[in-house]
Amino acid sequence: MSADQVLAFETNCHIFDGCGFPAPGLHSFLFEPIFSIGSFDFNKPMLLALLSTVLIVGFFWAAFNKPKMIPGKLQMVGEAGYDFVRRGIVYETLGKREGEKYVPLMVSLFFFVWIMNLWSIIPVAQFPVTAIIAFPVGLAGIVYVLWMYLTFKKHGLVGGFKNITGYDPSLGKVLPLSMTIEFFSNVLVRPFTHAVRLFANMFAGHTLLLLFTIASWYLLNGIGIAYAGVSFVMTIVMTAFELFIQAVQAYVFVLLATSYVQGALAEHH
Repeated sequence: MSADQVLAFETNCHIFDGCGFPAPGLHSFLFEPIFSIGSFDFNKPMLLALLSTVLIVGFFWAAFNKPKMIPGKLQMVGEAGYDFVRRGIVYETLGKREGEKYVPLMVSLFFFVWIMNLWSIIPVAQFPVTAIIAFPVGLAGIVYVLWMYLTFKKHGLVGGFKNITGYDPSLGKVLPLSMTIEFFSNVLVRPFTHAVRLFANMFAGHTLLLLFTIASWYLLNGIGIAYAGVSFVMTIVMTAFELFIQAVQAYVFVLLATSYVQGALAEHH
């Protein structure tokens, strides 16, 4: 069964009609290519990611292309969003002097992740791009490369190695074990969890939304109507909850990114 069949299931398929419940699953995250160029397939999540980029660039260009001393509504919204990330995340983690140069990157990451999450509740789109793990992995990879670059640029080869392994001679005999654990934790586990945290939350949230949405229609028959009403209420509740989670996950992703930068720039003792 394709994702299209799950999202647009048979309109005459209800409980007590002899048809099974079209439960969402991994097939709900697979999409037929919109077009293909050789071995490259361009599908719906890619289109939504591209639209996210266009929307973000277009919004900030419109907001700040001709800034005014007394800002208009669009400029006020843009400034509020920019300042939220700059002051609430970057300055709080890195400080104003050290953090200013990283503000554009973190603002871009925040809004890109947030908009890609937000597609989940937008009619027609109805899919969070970050529920495809390749997108969180790509973004986490950018942060990982930046973290490694800053670590070795700041501390040099030996100092950088000490930084990522938590070198502390006061640990004595357990130092080799501690350094091994820290090395694998920082170099392998950290980028993995950075990506999976975002992916898993969006994947689970979208699955629950699909479950209650499909169930609301499937139960709409006979005595099942009472249960369909409960399912519909849960759909509304889950949609509101998803709105909250989408913003929180964008916040957490950028907060972790800035904390990794802070760790790379911190003096080793």
